[in-house]
Amino acid sequence: MEILGIDVGGSGIKGALVNMETGEMITERYRIPTPKSRKPKEMAEVIAKIATHFDYKGPIGCGFPTVIKKGVCMTPGNLHKKWKGIKVDELFSEATGLPVTVINDADAAGYATMNYGAGKGKEGLVIMITIGTGLGSGAFLNGTLIPNFELGQIPYKNYDKIESWAAASAKEKENLSYKKWGKRFNIFLEYAELIVSPDLIILGGGTSKDWDQFKEYITIETPIIPAQLQNDAGIIGAAAAAHHFKN
Repeated sequence: MEILGIDVGGSGIKGALVNMETGEMITERYRIPTPKSRKPKEMAEVIAKIATHFDYKGPIGCGFPTVIKKGVCMTPGNLHKKWKGIKVDELFSEATGLPVTVINDADAAGYATMNYGAGKGKEGLVIMITIGTGLGSGAFLNGTLIPNFELGQIPYKNYDKIESWAAASAKEKENLSYKKWGKRFNIFLEYAELIVSPDLIILGGGTSKDWDQFKEYITIETPIIPAQLQNDAGIIGAAAAAHHFKN
């Protein structure tokens, strides 16, 4: 079975068709830049364009970069404030004319990793950290998702949330070396380790592919491994979530 997975990010919205048996993308990723406004209507139009691009008529899975509860955006995150309270799954379903399952983007990446990647078969509390515009986090206890586990929202010093200081976007904005940024990211991981005591941390998102360039600055005791699926995990996991909830 093939399902369209869509990964909504702060800079781009990406989609591909995914084989649910193997967890492999069977098409190239199709990417459209996230509208500068980051408002609901404009972003819904992009979702529809991606579905049209693939001439797709089935269920859609969508990873979304905010806290999602029963399809509702609970906080705007790095998007426009108008998102708060929007029932995202209904908005995207109306735009596409297709059934859409929406979950937190880090949860989606975790779904992919736990079902098809580095987390498959891992027991205990596994935390998936996605490094991108923000710091997403997905939690799995013995393979079962604990939704909306948003560790990147922890306040830190003069910042409303630590992700504003330690995400990949901060590295780019401040032109930080991997050493300087890696030490910041390590502080975030220290908080994560202190608060939830995970058995394993898996790093995803685009920056995870550069693990060898900053791993020497990571000093926490919890084992850490990079995600095998890296930047494709959001798309694959979104499709897997749609398949799971459909069944």
